[in-house]
Amino acid sequence: MNNRLYSLDVFRGATVCLMILVNNPGSWSHIYAPLKHAPWHGLTPTDLVFPFFLFAVGNALAMVMPRFEQGTQAQFWKKLLKRTVLIFLIGLFLNWWPFVVQAGQWVATAGTAGGGEIQKGLIFKGFTWIDYVKNDAGNIESIERGVRIFGVLQRIALAYFFAALIAYYLKGARAFYTAALLLLGYWALCLLGNPADPYSLEGWFGTDIDKAILGSVHMYKGEGIAFDPEGIMSTIPSISQVIFGFLVGDYIRQKGSEKSGDKAVQLSAMLNGLFVAGIALLLTGFCWDMVMPINKKIWTSSYVVYTTGLAIITLATMMYLIEIKGVKSWLSRFFDVFGKNALFVFALSAFLPKGLALIKLEGANPWNWLYKKVLVHVPGAPENGSLLYAIAVISFMWLICYWMDKKRIYIKV
Repeated sequence: MNNRLYSLDVFRGATVCLMILVNNPGSWSHIYAPLKHAPWHGLTPTDLVFPFFLFAVGNALAMVMPRFEQGTQAQFWKKLLKRTVLIFLIGLFLNWWPFVVQAGQWVATAGTAGGGEIQKGLIFKGFTWIDYVKNDAGNIESIERGVRIFGVLQRIALAYFFAALIAYYLKGARAFYTAALLLLGYWALCLLGNPADPYSLEGWFGTDIDKAILGSVHMYKGEGIAFDPEGIMSTIPSISQVIFGFLVGDYIRQKGSEKSGDKAVQLSAMLNGLFVAGIALLLTGFCWDMVMPINKKIWTSSYVVYTTGLAIITLATMMYLIEIKGVKSWLSRFFDVFGKNALFVFALSAFLPKGLALIKLEGANPWNWLYKKVLVHVPGAPENGSLLYAIAVISFMWLICYWMDKKRIYIKV
């Protein structure tokens, strides 16, 4: 069983490594196409990273579920709520960070406006702030903004919470049927919300719900309008992604715990089952794409099914190489180190750039100095230096994780 868990660690670590890679280019203006998200419909390799991580969250849930079941319901709820709240609050903290206390008020030190006499950032009032900027006429004006409520870690927290409830109380086939119903229900909601244009940026029904509950000031603006790709309604299908990961992890756990029979034969049979399931989901997602486009930003049901199929095939391939062929190289060790502190290193990779950006070093800061002063001058396409910088960030994060692993420091939430 330990070897199989090693495969899951390698899978999870590789996913986190890719998350860091795509989130830390030297310049957002110079990124190779595979490291960009699809503009809207369709997907790129980058669009596989987040669903793969949710799938890995489900795998991990399957491994701890026996301990949950051995305890009382009160113990289960205590652990579930603690983990959910902590992950959500860490995500909220990272959206808000950096901030300091100035003149008795919470402010974010994001720079200066005007001649530097007015600090740009927030005066904290609940989760809204006043952002001081210079308008076209050169005058200082204030714009009300807000801390973004949702994000990657918040989605992980909520998807984990509801998937864990379903896995704990329903189990097995009923959990699978529930996941399927969530995907079908979400499809129906999209069609009912705006039958004329249900899958467009302007026509997707979830944005109106996010605005009504969260308020536009607390939503993501990366698409040019208030639209949150990790908002309330698109969290529904992501729950199914974690459930599918749980069911696959539970299948692996149960097959690995069988006492009778030849272990090699059992492992081969298990991998055959995984490959068949992965291909079936891949084809289902591809067909579903014809009527409900694969789209990460609104997390369509076809996207969930398609990426889950790819995740299963990827995991099964890793298990085949590691467990059957015995391929355990520096690469598997490299990813394994990331997998042991996955959430911590992802949060750290978001925390450090924002914090170190406050320190100015001749047109750069400690975080981007390497790119601004060195790698930006790499010959060839500007994407080369940007990619090398992202690799440098991964290397730095790996050294931290490697040291933590050597010291047996594993930060669990």
